[in-house]
Amino acid sequence: MTPSKAKKLADLDPDRPRVTVERDGHVLIIGLDREEKRNAADLRMLHELSLAYGLLERDPDLWCGLLHAKGEHFTAGLDLADVAKAVTPDGLDIVPEGGINPWQVDGTQLSKPVVMAVQGTCLTLGVELALVSDIVISAKTSRFGQMEVRRGILPFGGATTRFPARVGWGNAMRWMLTGETFDAKEALRIGLVQEVVFNDQVYNRAYDLAHRIAEQAPLAVQATLANARIAVRAGEAAAENLLQSELVRLMQTEDSRLGMQSFQQRGEATFTGH
Repeated sequence: MTPSKAKKLADLDPDRPRVTVERDGHVLIIGLDREEKRNAADLRMLHELSLAYGLLERDPDLWCGLLHAKGEHFTAGLDLADVAKAVTPDGLDIVPEGGINPWQVDGTQLSKPVVMAVQGTCLTLGVELALVSDIVISAKTSRFGQMEVRRGILPFGGATTRFPARVGWGNAMRWMLTGETFDAKEALRIGLVQEVVFNDQVYNRAYDLAHRIAEQAPLAVQATLANARIAVRAGEAAAENLLQSELVRLMQTEDSRLGMQSFQQRGEATFTGH
């Protein structure tokens, strides 16, 4: 979309949603939709994104999330002029009732996986959304940046903890402490993204992966995700202590029976989430 067309769109409907939500089978497709501002996140977008994540968490028929953005860019970061006014001595409250903090830095985490598709510019909160997502697909021409130090603040959406854990201390500090941007090749090298594809393939590849995840037994997917997160947050021993009890619990489910049956019949199971 050209700048003139984007401006006309904003003028015609300035109150349209900043985040779109679409159910596609067991996948919830979440789209950032403020392309006239390069998807810079104002308070409204953050509220709507929080509510989308809350819906994904609550609905038992939603087994995976797909996060993407409309237009040429994933996000230019925070709309500081709008968001700064909401910062109080207690911090920034962006979570309405029924929502989940998109960065999940307040003690509440999604129990379901999220696949993220990135194109164009992906700055600050966009990198932190990548860090909290489980699989990230990037377009070849994407550029990333954790630029808060250039604005006199620090990353506050999880980068200070997740970035070093994901890519290693030196790689994380290289980009967080300089505020410089880096390309998709570097993002793949350090492990911020898992695949780099042609620009016109990024959404479809992320879509296929999200649906592939949603074809698996959802209770087993959630248990796998939860145990891996425990290992990261509480250590390997804490995760190992839960493995046998989780195995016993899952083996008592209908989906486990279907999975065993499909194995014996050399077919694919259609899981129910029970």
